Amino acid sequence: MGKDVVLQKYLSMCGVASRRKSQKLISEGKVKINGHVAELGSRVAVGKDIVTVSGKKISYDSSEKYYIMLNKPRGYITTMSDERGRKCTADLVRDIPVRVFPVGRLDKDSEGLLIFTNDGDFANRLIHPSHDIWKTYRVTVKPSITEKQLTNLCIGPEIDGKPTAPANVDVILEEEGRTVLEISIKEGRNRQIRKMCEMVGLEVARLKRKSIGSLKLGMLGVGKWRNLTPEEIKSLNK
Repeated sequence: MGKDVVLQKYLSMCGVASRRKSQKLISEGKVKINGHVAELGSRVAVGKDIVTVSGKKISYDSSEKYYIMLNKPRGYITTMSDERGRKCTADLVRDIPVRVFPVGRLDKDSEGLLIFTNDGDFANRLIHPSHDIWKTYRVTVKPSITEKQLTNLCIGPEIDGKPTAPANVDVILEEEGRTVLEISIKEGRNRQIRKMCEMVGLEVARLKRKSIGSLKLGMLGVGKWRNLTPEEIKSLNK
């Protein structure tokens, strides 16, 4: 390739992780360049410098890019490895011939649409807040929801002292002691939907992501994955 790039971008290009996650790996001292612990802002001479992450050598392959969607089951953590031996989403995409990483995450108790890729630039476009990509969830809450709670969810309750952006919230089903909602948000804070509901006095019993932008989960089986179509990739890139 013959050019210098910022380290976190290089890690993203290699499919190690998104740039945000790569910055965390660098800050934790897990990344080395030519045997020396790297710092944020370090640059890599592609094709010349030797870069390792947690002792494993990585390299950039500019060949085929992969874009897939997974229907994540509950009980899996969104990571490619876990030192505690918990079930990881990596277990569900092991048959992909290249290393891919998740774009964003769903917590252990959540399920639904999760995108994986080895294209760092594509991943960054999806998760960067400036692109305003809506994500839609089907959320079962307890107890029944009141009009005030519904209004507060739409306005955007504060999480950790910071207000959330306005959300689109529709009531899908109301039963005794439970309500099924469809919630769409542009942000992607850690456990955001659960925390929003908690702040207005609701308990989340089940949470499933149905769509990211124009990409819909559809009839994809639980624990299964498929490649995105060229049309889906083009639409997400817009």
